[in-house]
Amino acid sequence: MVLSPVGRKKTAGHVIFLVFDIIVLALSSRVNQFQDFFYVADLFPLALSSVSLVIVTLLITLDFCLDDSFTGRPQSEVGLFGVLSIFWLAFNAFSTSRWAQVPSQCKTIPQDLADERMWCNHVQALKAFVWLTFLICLRITLFTLRFAVSQYKQGNKHIFQMPLSRYRPESKPNEGVYTGRGSEFLQFEKLT
Repeated sequence: MVLSPVGRKKTAGHVIFLVFDIIVLALSSRVNQFQDFFYVADLFPLALSSVSLVIVTLLITLDFCLDDSFTGRPQSEVGLFGVLSIFWLAFNAFSTSRWAQVPSQCKTIPQDLADERMWCNHVQALKAFVWLTFLICLRITLFTLRFAVSQYKQGNKHIFQMPLSRYRPESKPNEGVYTGRGSEFLQFEKLT
């Protein structure tokens, strides 16, 4: 499969999102291990990063495995990443308000409390990465929406009928894509 220019950008954005998502997953698991998975605010990034990891991995897999993947179309991606952006924003706001009581200068924690100091450093890193992950998710949503609308306005109405990874402005839907046999359901032959 040869990716279109916009398909390469889309795939790169998804991979960058996955990298940041995996970092959030690792940091949130470390933070939660220290707290014995007690605080809900610490569980939100863990749960959301796990769900995001599964969803975006599934999106990428379906896009590469299926020639005419509905999940690779702009309307699906804008909807999915838009919903993910809303969840990332809401959960990050809740967790950040809880983390406000964690000292921002972890060096102020005494040396004899090495575990607490390490936990503080992990929370500070997690704070940064959850917001960066949200921004990447929002950027993917806005880029996809802006690109699809601009292409539609330029007369390329077929953008909503094919995956972005295979979209080329000069191509038409199902061009070079095997769609299989048409359905024989409710087709009648003329009898003579």
